[in-house]
Amino acid sequence: MADSTASSAVVAAVAPICVEQFQRSADATDNLTALKKTDSWQQAAYVEKGGWAMMPGSKAVHSGVPQACAALLNSLK
Repeated sequence: MADSTASSAVVAAVAPICVEQFQRSADATDNLTALKKTDSWQQAAYVEKGGWAMMPGSKAVHSGVPQACAALLNSLK
């Protein structure tokens, strides 16, 4: 249970950073349009492939971050 709680905390802390990285990308508006046109079950892969879920200095994407990031991005207008 502690591992699950820690993992959830990491996702909650890192997903907003992912959104920020996404919004600062050169083609953020086009990327957001493309994300919203992507099937919901493929959106996490889109975010991960774009590199926005990778935190600076990290060597791997934390599980759950791309999904959480995509969900936050979908709530943007």
